[in-house]
Amino acid sequence: MATGHIDPQRRSRILDAALDLIAEEGIARVSHRRIATRAGVPLGSMTYHFSGIDDLLREAFARFADHIVAVFDAHLAAPADATAARLAVADLVHALSDGSRRDLVLTQELYTLAARQPAYRDLTHEWMRRSRVHLERHFDPDTARQLDALIEGLTLHRALSREPHGRALTLEAIARITSTGAQTR
Repeated sequence: MATGHIDPQRRSRILDAALDLIAEEGIARVSHRRIATRAGVPLGSMTYHFSGIDDLLREAFARFADHIVAVFDAHLAAPADATAARLAVADLVHALSDGSRRDLVLTQELYTLAARQPAYRDLTHEWMRRSRVHLERHFDPDTARQLDALIEGLTLHRALSREPHGRALTLEAIARITSTGAQTR
């Protein structure tokens, strides 16, 4: 019996290759052939593992969303009180904005898809819900929603600015949102 080309990591490599290609060249440059080449897999693997390009992209972006939620978790799981949580949110903003350009580009590519296609909007809604779960450990639901939007906005502004704002401004913005009538947990 021939063992064939059993490769248990093939599906994962395809998803990673898709995300890398999107981050480097944009969603418009994505094709089965380009992803297969980048992943180092036969073209037939694409249709074996995924029903089409949209299926592949949704799963790749779901994987990316899991990654970002894990970053939220890494920063927001430990704080014991509201003050520590505010500092952790500031750390998160700066880690995201100073971090991977890949993550920044993939976030914007996903948002663009979500603005146009409901299936991707479902992904962003789930991502936001999961992010707010982390924030709601420390802040009431309305404050968590505001902080979630603030994190994204400050991250984008810092990442794209020629002169990114410093930690003091980030902390001031967080303090304004979390201290105006917000009930911390």
